[in-house]
Amino acid sequence: MRIAVDAMGGDFAPNAVVAGAYQAASEDGIPILLVGDRPTLERQLTKQGGHQPKIEVVHSEEVVGMEEPPITPLRKKKRSSIRICGELVKKGRAQAMVSAGNTGASLIVAKTVIGSIKGVDRPALATVFPSPRGGTVVLDVGANIDSKPEHLRQFAVMGHFYAQEILGTPSPRVGLMSIGEEQSKGSDLTKAVFHEMEATGFNFVGNVEGRDVFRGSVDVIVCDGFVGNVLLKSAESLVGLMSGMMKDELSKSWRSRLGYSLARPAFESFRRRVDYREYGAAPLLGVKAGCFIGHGRSNPRAIQNSIRRSVEFCEADLHNKIRERVAELHSQEDRLLKTRLVEEIPTA
Repeated sequence: MRIAVDAMGGDFAPNAVVAGAYQAASEDGIPILLVGDRPTLERQLTKQGGHQPKIEVVHSEEVVGMEEPPITPLRKKKRSSIRICGELVKKGRAQAMVSAGNTGASLIVAKTVIGSIKGVDRPALATVFPSPRGGTVVLDVGANIDSKPEHLRQFAVMGHFYAQEILGTPSPRVGLMSIGEEQSKGSDLTKAVFHEMEATGFNFVGNVEGRDVFRGSVDVIVCDGFVGNVLLKSAESLVGLMSGMMKDELSKSWRSRLGYSLARPAFESFRRRVDYREYGAAPLLGVKAGCFIGHGRSNPRAIQNSIRRSVEFCEADLHNKIRERVAELHSQEDRLLKTRLVEEIPTA
């Protein structure tokens, strides 16, 4: 199993990406195809410790900038590092790709170069929020701004299997993000989605609210990409605010500094539970192979964890399990439709 890593994507690329990939290869033994400008990457690898047999450099002539249009790797920069990552996966040289670069470009490459699973109209980005029960899977967190009811039902299917295989939750409880628990509350979309969710056959518990994300009352929360992305960015900002406030309070007196030194292991444990760098990149569920899209500010630790998550994804064969379940649901729908048509045919 090999992972294609976009070494040129991200705010701190290629330094942070190469360092994270080197750690994943050296510490975890993960074979990596490192994609980017060969002379630049070889210099960075030398700084990390020299030749690493688990890393193969794949040259690319171009880079898609963070502010460039998502369509760039398809029209203008076909030899970009992010495009080549997708091609390596499509050809079978790699089983998954990881990028902390241009999110829109990553989505375009995943959907058009690697390809979507049959029956999945809109692949979705999933992330795991910390909770007392270990974690809550939320999707979509940014891949689709406008979604239809059937799209959110597909998100539920994919989130269900992600929670099962990655978080080890046998029967995930699935909730629909809304502004109240009552079925009558919410937007036109959430009201329409409610019945679609019931048709999945999963453990659908109904509407949930923003407070349920961190309470652990459900295992999977489904929403459109606009709501999910606002939720994700708000949570990241809140964690940063809390960390800054805690540092200010703990540095005010010698007593608080002493208390911090005694409680430092607990504070470090807390930081790891809420730090996105510990979770790594978000998987794009619904494509034919693994595709992980990381935070633009990913540091080496985040890159290493992203590569680890991509290996877990591939070992769980999650994309094929999603494909099989989506096909099964469509088959059930076809049978129900045929039954209704037969019942509606007037008898002589």
